[in-house]
Amino acid sequence: MENQRTITDGIRLGLRALVYAVLGGAALLAITTVVSVLGPMLALDLYTPPVAAWWTVFTAITVQGVPFLLLGTVVSAAIGAFVPERVFQRVLPRRTVLAVPVAGAAGVVLPGCECASVPVAGSLMRRGVAPAAALAFLLSAPAINPVVLVATSIAFPGQPEMVLGRLVASLGTAVVMGWLWARFGKEQWLRLPKRRGGRTPAGGPRAFVSGLQHDFLHAGGFLVVGAAAAATFSIVVPRSLLEVFTGSAWLSVLLLAVLAVVLCVCSEADAFVAASLSGFSPTARLAFMVVGPMVDLKLIALQTGTFGRTFAVRFSAATWVVAVTSSVLVGWWLL
Repeated sequence: MENQRTITDGIRLGLRALVYAVLGGAALLAITTVVSVLGPMLALDLYTPPVAAWWTVFTAITVQGVPFLLLGTVVSAAIGAFVPERVFQRVLPRRTVLAVPVAGAAGVVLPGCECASVPVAGSLMRRGVAPAAALAFLLSAPAINPVVLVATSIAFPGQPEMVLGRLVASLGTAVVMGWLWARFGKEQWLRLPKRRGGRTPAGGPRAFVSGLQHDFLHAGGFLVVGAAAAATFSIVVPRSLLEVFTGSAWLSVLLLAVLAVVLCVCSEADAFVAASLSGFSPTARLAFMVVGPMVDLKLIALQTGTFGRTFAVRFSAATWVVAVTSSVLVGWWLL
């Protein structure tokens, strides 16, 4: 009788969590969509087209990111509630130097964008995975999953070298950053994510519901902050200034690497944006696709909220340098 009651309670909590996830994501998307419609209308009524453009960019980034953020928080909560630590101990090698490339290659299994990878990486750390391996997964998951690679092949038809270049450069960046963190990273730089109240709740459906609510609301706020920052930059900086850099191969790589940070294009869509930048070299466009899923304003904001500002500043800066270097080397080799 007691077992039957436990099973019934578990099913009830699971259904409740599913309803929370679906209704919460739908409500946030609905609110964002309404704001995206009313915002430009209000801006046009006030004769301020730049404000209308700001609303358009802001809501586009937010609407792109919310579904994948929801996916990431569901996966994160499920890992924390239902997956025992011994699973990771069996899958990942004990030595960090070997666990990093395994975790980086495992990024292929999460069909989401960078918004989803941050909460999942935090959950992996809570489950005992070495931070270096979890960070390698964080960087690789949004860049080498099948959805992204297929989108890249569609955006660059007849150019398989762009797909291969993106895969090699992105995976290489993730593995190198994992090894760099294992060698030079300091514990005081990384604020290990904890559940509300400073403790990790016991596993089960109740822990799943608690983790889902906390992670989605917490990360969602930083997603909005990052989207607002990206929208502001895209409006303030004139396009005529960007065109000055297209004549130099090196400056064009650096320019698109910076634009990838501030434009915050979802990894499933950034290949189409890169393909439209026909005035830039293939290596510059590769850098745009490699840097974007690993370092952008909304991702920096999410990392700050999850792991702390000290970590986010250092890790993002180092990742940007490694990603640009990797893109240049792979572009010189393949493109």
